[in-house]
Amino acid sequence: MTYLPNAEKDRAEMLKALELENVDGLFSHLPERLRLDRVDLPEPLSEVELVQYFRELGRLNHRIPPSHSFLGAGASRRFSPAIVNQVISRPDFYTTYTPYQAEASQGTLQATYEFQTMITLLTGLDVANASLYDGATSLAEATAMAVAHTNRQNVVVAGALHPEYAQVLQTYSEAQNYEVLRVAPGVDGRVDPEKLEQTVNATTAAVILQQPNFFGVLEDPQPISDLAHRSGALLIACVDPMSLGLLAAPGDYGADLAVGDGQPLGLPLSFGGPYLGFIACREPLLRRMPGRLVGATVDGEGRRGYVLTLQAREQHIRREHATSNITTNHALMALAATVYLAHMGGAGLKQLAELSAQRAHYLAGQLVERNAYRLAFAAPFLWEFVLRTPYPAEQTQSFMLERGVLAGLPLGRFFPELSNALLVSVTELNHPRAIEQYLEALA
Repeated sequence: MTYLPNAEKDRAEMLKALELENVDGLFSHLPERLRLDRVDLPEPLSEVELVQYFRELGRLNHRIPPSHSFLGAGASRRFSPAIVNQVISRPDFYTTYTPYQAEASQGTLQATYEFQTMITLLTGLDVANASLYDGATSLAEATAMAVAHTNRQNVVVAGALHPEYAQVLQTYSEAQNYEVLRVAPGVDGRVDPEKLEQTVNATTAAVILQQPNFFGVLEDPQPISDLAHRSGALLIACVDPMSLGLLAAPGDYGADLAVGDGQPLGLPLSFGGPYLGFIACREPLLRRMPGRLVGATVDGEGRRGYVLTLQAREQHIRREHATSNITTNHALMALAATVYLAHMGGAGLKQLAELSAQRAHYLAGQLVERNAYRLAFAAPFLWEFVLRTPYPAEQTQSFMLERGVLAGLPLGRFFPELSNALLVSVTELNHPRAIEQYLEALA
């Protein structure tokens, strides 16, 4: 726990410098209705007692081995080679401040340059930046780029987008004055092409397509890309980077921007972060990209070097010309993803993707042979699928948890019509014995 060594004298001096009489003055700008006179907390504990309390609390947690967790929905347990943690734990990387200043070291700049290069190779686009916070903010920033580039005021979400990504997108849209239109998925889990065509028009800045979508279903991206471009809109592909080991790159079907979360690329779940957002685009959009861009060059003696070639924050240029207020990039996480991709290579990425898909399809095939269990959608999927159960999904999840299996994500919190459905995710860590235990528990 953090220890704050501020004595009463120190606090008094700080208050005097702020021209305040007491600590309450720090909060005088808050509305009265938001200020609490007291917080209903238990009696204070000593440090020894507090540490012991949290240890006892921790023992109440269910401990599920990684192979028995079938949770996904944007954050999955995947294999991370030992070399990833070994490299990012080096003190010259681990202790470095966020590299957005021009004096960032050559080693840090080169690592960032390699990350950008690998993202462009994965996505099939021209340029990628030095990373963002997570997949949700990457999508929102890409959407802002599209709105500014086209000077149009609505974007269309085609089908099942991650609900939390949609929430972040909605927050951005309210501040930046564009409208988010949604075309719901059809009965097969994929976007309804007729409804999409009715929604996309000459006022649409971008069409957003998640591939695979939130339900794990594979969309047909080429017709959607063609529709967007016929209307003068951009296509933003929101992708799982692991899926690009098997699926067409966004650039291959005409996407103008590609975004996603790099968590599957060697990053642990870590109770929700930090993760890694990536964004790539075609060259005409380059100067609207948020954050920073590292480029390669040569010095006066012809030696290769790396420099920050684009800094689009208001810190570096006039505020009215800034494309974003993104203040940092998750450089350490980007380094982890870079080490992972360099170690695995294209063949390794494809092998893990194939293994995950094979195991997912085996599990799904076995599940639908059991009475009252069925897949919610008949469309093709990769390694996530929606399973309808004969009971409320939370009840099924609790039942399975008691038997040592985390069965999936109950979807009722996002979609009331799917209150009896679980989103099941299978990765290379769900070995055959764990899959059999899943089936045995349901039996």
